Amino acid sequence: MALTRYVQNPQFEEYSERFKEHFSMERRDGILLLTMHTHGGEAQWGWELHRAIGQAFRTIGSDPENEVMILTSAGDHWIASADGTSFEGEEEDPAFCSYEYMYTDGRRMLNSLVNEVEIPTVGAIPGPGFHLELPLMCDLTICSDTAILGDMHFERDWVPGDGIHSAFIELLGVKRAAWVLLMNEQIDAAKALEYGLVNEVLKPGDLLDRAWQIAEHLASKKRITRRMAVQVIRRSWKKRIVDDLDAGWTAEMYAYLADQPQHPRDRS
Repeated sequence: MALTRYVQNPQFEEYSERFKEHFSMERRDGILLLTMHTHGGEAQWGWELHRAIGQAFRTIGSDPENEVMILTSAGDHWIASADGTSFEGEEEDPAFCSYEYMYTDGRRMLNSLVNEVEIPTVGAIPGPGFHLELPLMCDLTICSDTAILGDMHFERDWVPGDGIHSAFIELLGVKRAAWVLLMNEQIDAAKALEYGLVNEVLKPGDLLDRAWQIAEHLASKKRITRRMAVQVIRRSWKKRIVDDLDAGWTAEMYAYLADQPQHPRDRS
C-alpha cells in the first residue's frame, strides 16, 4: 500500500458553487456548459471575472468527470460592457495592477484554456462583444447571426497584445489580422464564417441547442481517442501561445505604463 493518498479531484458541486458569481455551470453526461454572467445578466468585464476565468479553466481541466466543455455568455452579447468600478485601483498603483491583474491573470486565462482544459471545447458566441479570443481559441466555434467580431484595443489607444492578436493572426493571417486590429474592422457573422473565424452561424434561439448537439457528438467518441485528438488539433494554438502571448502582453503593459491609457469607466 502506498505511503500517501491521491489528492482528491475537484468536485463539481463544490466548484460550481465557488464560481457561481461569475459562471453558471450545468453538466449532463460529462458535458459541461459554462456560462459567463454578472448578477445573472450579461457579463460585464472586470478584474474579478478576468481572474475567475483562468481559475475556472484550471479547475475544470482537473476534474476527470468533465468530457466536453461548452463556453458561452449570458444574454445577447459575448461580453456586454465593463464594470468601471473594477478598475479604480489602477489609478493608485498602475504598476502593481498591470502585473497582478492584467498581465498575470491574462496569461493564465489563455494558457489554461489551451493547455489545461484537455477536453474538446466549443465556443458559442451569442452576439457582439469583446475579449473574443476566448471563444475563438476553443476547438470549435459557433455564433449567432447577430454576432460582430472585432477588437477595440488600438481604437482606444491600447496595444492589442492580450491574446486577441494571437487569435486573429492565427485564424485570419497576418495582413487581414492587421487590418482588423489596426483599422477597427467589425466582422459580421456571415463574413466571420467566410473568413474561417467560426464553424457555423445560427439564429440566436438555436445557438445553445446546436452547441449541445456538437458536444454530444464529441462525447460519443472513445474517451482517450477524443482527448488525444484534441491535443493534435491544438498544436498550432499551443505554438501560437508560446510564440506570441508573452511578447504581446509585455508590449501592451509597457505601452500602458508609458502612455497611461486608463480603462474607460463606461465601455457600454
